[in-house]
Amino acid sequence: MGTKHYDTIVIGSGGGLVIAVAAAQLGLKTALIEKEKMGGTCLNRGCIPSKMLIYPAEVTEYLAGAEKFGIRTSKKYTAGFKSIITRISRTIASESKSIDPRGKNLEVHRHTARFVKDKVLLVGGNYISADRIFIAAGARPQIPTIKGLEGTPYMTSTEALRNTRLPKKMIVIGGGYIAAELGYAYRALGSDVHFLVRSGLLGREDKDIRSEFTRVFTKHHHVHLGWNPVHISYNNKTFSVVMEKGRKKKTLSGDALLVATGVVPNSDFLGLDKTNIKLTKNGFIETNSFLETSVPGVYALGDIAGKYLFRHSVNFEAEHLIQTLLVDKKKRPVDYGPMPHAIFTHPQIANLGVTEDQLLEQGKQLGRDYVVGLSRYAECAMGAARRSDHGFVKLIAESKTGRLLGCHIIGEEASDMIHLVIAVMYVKRDATVHDLLNIVYIHPALPEVVRNAARAVEEQL
Repeated sequence: MGTKHYDTIVIGSGGGLVIAVAAAQLGLKTALIEKEKMGGTCLNRGCIPSKMLIYPAEVTEYLAGAEKFGIRTSKKYTAGFKSIITRISRTIASESKSIDPRGKNLEVHRHTARFVKDKVLLVGGNYISADRIFIAAGARPQIPTIKGLEGTPYMTSTEALRNTRLPKKMIVIGGGYIAAELGYAYRALGSDVHFLVRSGLLGREDKDIRSEFTRVFTKHHHVHLGWNPVHISYNNKTFSVVMEKGRKKKTLSGDALLVATGVVPNSDFLGLDKTNIKLTKNGFIETNSFLETSVPGVYALGDIAGKYLFRHSVNFEAEHLIQTLLVDKKKRPVDYGPMPHAIFTHPQIANLGVTEDQLLEQGKQLGRDYVVGLSRYAECAMGAARRSDHGFVKLIAESKTGRLLGCHIIGEEASDMIHLVIAVMYVKRDATVHDLLNIVYIHPALPEVVRNAARAVEEQL
């Protein structure tokens, strides 16, 4: 059997889709390989459906908190959980089905892909090869090794976004952003949710953000901190989770179980053992500063490469590869800048640049190498109007120059507010706190809390 040759092969229709379409439009004979639904994790089982679930949850939170503004109603609001999930599923299915990239120079293979050697793949019983191959095959939920878990009808994020039955009591194993987002949504929509967290909540966030989040989140959620699940059983439609904390042991029971303990790359499905493509110790594909693997001409991007696990970061990587390799035809190292991210739970969190924890790990000292400016929502006019009882903006800057190193926000509209700082730090890579202060802020608008944090930094410089 012969091998069909292409100019470009793209594995994965999430972040890889834009590369396949661009390559074809530039006249390159291109193959796009996707074994599942078009659109990748973000569209089908990640950021888009989760936010479609989280926003109704936020609406119920606003309604529940209306009394603090003197708004009273005798009407009891209930969430139509099944109708919300059904609408999400239909919308996502329609969006995915509408993606049909086939056309001139672009062939779509709806099969699995396995390497048989460095630049040759077996796809649907046929061998194909290319001058350039882009691997954007993503990641999947990590399933921890817990006795009894296998074989039970537990949910991962995938099932939780398709489940039409609101549990009376749901147990969540995990304390990362997926657990915090989905667990919050289920709780706000009416489920009694219990979080089983081995160490701390949102362990990768800045230390002050973690502290504030834990303080607020544990007021409204059942969080079992420091407990380790050791055995799970399922009988009579009920999960029982035995957990330990030192010498203590107790059992949690519920009619649903969500496992949200992170992700693993899909690299083990690709037959990479037949190639010279190297992996990290965690199974991610190793890439250099050009996003190239250890095999020249083979690139990896997105979750499977493990640098950043965000849709906006893989979009950035895809656009970089298109511009450098396909348009300019000259390799150039990728410059991510201060990569931002947000966590859409309550309270909402947004992060940009380095955390104070990272600086402390580097041996930096507060007051000598860097300074911190922190301003609380309640201290600005709009925060007071909203009767904010939590939330702040934390800015980190170099002591000598005032150059901005990081921004961390927790509270309402955090994911929107941080774009002010993103714009400043990306347009001017050596931006200082003074750049944030040389802006006219609308009064009274919530971003004034960013300005106040900048003023707090300036006072220390």
